[in-house]
Amino acid sequence: MADRWRPVWADIDLDALRHNASLVSRVAGPAALCAVVKADGYGHGGLPAARAALDGGASWLAVALVEEGVTLREAGIDAPILLLSEPPVEAMAETVARWLVPTVYTRGGLEALDRVAGAAASGPIDVHLKVDTGMHRVGADAADVLCLTEVITGSHALRLGAVWTHLAVADGADATDQEFTQVQLDRFDAALATLAAAGHVPPVTHVANSAGTIAWPAARRDMVRCGITLYGVAPTRALADAFTARTGGERLRPVLSLRTRITFVRDLASGERLSYGRRRPLPERSTVATAPIGYADGVPRRLFDVGGEVLVGGVRRPLAGVVTMDQIVVDCGPVGSAPVQVGDEVVLLGRQGSEEVTATEWADLLGTINYEVLCGIGPRVPRLIHGGDAHPPR
Repeated sequence: MADRWRPVWADIDLDALRHNASLVSRVAGPAALCAVVKADGYGHGGLPAARAALDGGASWLAVALVEEGVTLREAGIDAPILLLSEPPVEAMAETVARWLVPTVYTRGGLEALDRVAGAAASGPIDVHLKVDTGMHRVGADAADVLCLTEVITGSHALRLGAVWTHLAVADGADATDQEFTQVQLDRFDAALATLAAAGHVPPVTHVANSAGTIAWPAARRDMVRCGITLYGVAPTRALADAFTARTGGERLRPVLSLRTRITFVRDLASGERLSYGRRRPLPERSTVATAPIGYADGVPRRLFDVGGEVLVGGVRRPLAGVVTMDQIVVDCGPVGSAPVQVGDEVVLLGRQGSEEVTATEWADLLGTINYEVLCGIGPRVPRLIHGGDAHPPR
């Protein structure tokens, strides 16, 4: 960090990502692994994540935006890249030019893609037809699947590469969620049966996200689309245990840790109240440390209210006041109980000594999901890439 004035960074361990991809490939096998690297690789860096996932056993990549796919292509990635939503009509030409694999689910989108692909005269473009089986976000209605398939098969410029769907509650443990996931699988199979009766058998089908890959073997089909597990975090604690059981005891390894350093230390009297709102008095005369990271960097303001802790010297320490935009204050205990000084490392997410704070811990405290925690780490936090094909901080 010698070339950076603010001592805040996220360590990205590519060896851990390769390890996770290898484990997920083993659990999913013989299904192929499609690594989801949208949203800048869930905040880990889209390009290094893509490269590490491919090294670890992924054969496909998936992104949300055409722009994300273009970035990967311009960096030299030549693996198949699936667009998880139908591209806007205005982006169809770039989709075809970059050999991205579009998801489709509307007549208008298919017709626009057919025109562009036909004009390009570069050979048939594989498309993946998405079926809405109950997520109700995007996807073709079951009644339209055959019609849309026949538009694809009737085109000289398009080819049916796959049919797929997305599970809404594969991570759910209660009976209602379990029943609904089975309903989704049944609806998907019914759509495939309709196509087969008309002579259309897609070469590939895919259904499972990370949760489906772990909990629903019947959802793995020909390919699985995994994101959060590649970054070393299972969708839920129960699924983390289930994944470890499926690997014979090998665990996912978190890829990202979030760190900073103490920039100011002072001793304050019992009863002093810190930060905006002066929410809570110090219980005794205490050493308080300031570190230069805040909610503008993705540390939720509510973390103080819900009992969030950080690691200093391998010891869990509570926040002493509300998280501000650029700084946190940490209660380091009674004066004289432990040496704390400027420059000491503070771990917000990750391991220090025998202690660890995880994205799942934050999520449980905040009433959200670990995906949001990781994706919320802001762009002004440098990502320091380690392991194998590492690249300079971005």
